[in-house]
Amino acid sequence: MKALTSSSSVAILGAGLMGRLLACTLARKGCEVALYDAGGPGAEGSAARVAAAMLAPLAESAITEPSVVRMGHHALARWPQLIAQLTTQLAEPVFFQQEGTLILWHRQDAPEAARLTRQLQATQRQLPELPTAHNLDAGGIAALEPCLGTHFGQGLFLPGEGQLDNRALLTALLQTLQQTGVALHWHSPRAPEQFQPGTPGQPDWVFDCRGLGARPEWPALRGVRGEVLRVFAPEVGLTRPTRLVHPRYPLYIAPKPNHVYVIGATEIESDDLSPASVRSTLELLSAAYSVHSGFAEARILEIATQCRPALPDNLPALRTLGPNVLQINGLYRHGFMIAPAVLDAVLELVETGDDQLARRFALRIETP
Repeated sequence: MKALTSSSSVAILGAGLMGRLLACTLARKGCEVALYDAGGPGAEGSAARVAAAMLAPLAESAITEPSVVRMGHHALARWPQLIAQLTTQLAEPVFFQQEGTLILWHRQDAPEAARLTRQLQATQRQLPELPTAHNLDAGGIAALEPCLGTHFGQGLFLPGEGQLDNRALLTALLQTLQQTGVALHWHSPRAPEQFQPGTPGQPDWVFDCRGLGARPEWPALRGVRGEVLRVFAPEVGLTRPTRLVHPRYPLYIAPKPNHVYVIGATEIESDDLSPASVRSTLELLSAAYSVHSGFAEARILEIATQCRPALPDNLPALRTLGPNVLQINGLYRHGFMIAPAVLDAVLELVETGDDQLARRFALRIETP
């Protein structure tokens, strides 16, 4: 494997979150970068466009492995640095918030909340670097989110967790790609076998970040469908990501700028990208209304579906297809939460040959 340097030429396949982050980073290092995507600059086909973009490692520990939690904790410190590096002329900076996660439950779901609390406590014992979760009573909840009043009697607060505006970030990354001279090839799908790195007229490195588009070369990939609503709700007033404990649909509500809220919960083992079902939509809206009655007067801006790329263990992995050809995939529902950690591990690997970060994050490096 030839080390990647500032004089290397690079082809990146896929212009979702991972592809754009990698392209911007390598272009700033001086590499000659070409980015290929099957879609257009708006990232309409990317799971990153639909995501809630919550950065909640402790909250996500309820459904994922400690390695992913560790990556998420690393990424919380990296996101402000990455956002600050974007050389765009946007009227406003990319929204980034680190005000913690609020977890709530209705009285009938107290047993499920107790189970979740035990899971979070176990994670904190295993990863003591994480901030400690705080138990809240009705007054504590009202102090954090006055708009909720005393509607909920108990909750948990996970300090230090965050979120960002995914669509503003994708736009900022696009503008940075344009300003740094990256060769952008839209509506131009490419596969790794179309390149021969290191030969005359070919790039020195190929990075495959196509998500589900890489299934022909990585058959273990599968799609996990999610259904997400965006609503305009000026009467609500939540200021931080809020999760509702429920045995069937553990809801999340992520407030974005200008009174927009992203609401989601569903996960379906399917790569079906048809419109959202009536049942899922009703459940999401009903659960959101149970958190705050102001959602009754909200305006539905969008009901979207997405399929997140996942491997059998729901963990990310790297895969070498040959000399200087690397696939990056399997970020599942944790794309925004772990992308900076995966980025840093990839850079260390290709620039130095060292896999220290990959081992720290238990990030697998496979060969076919």
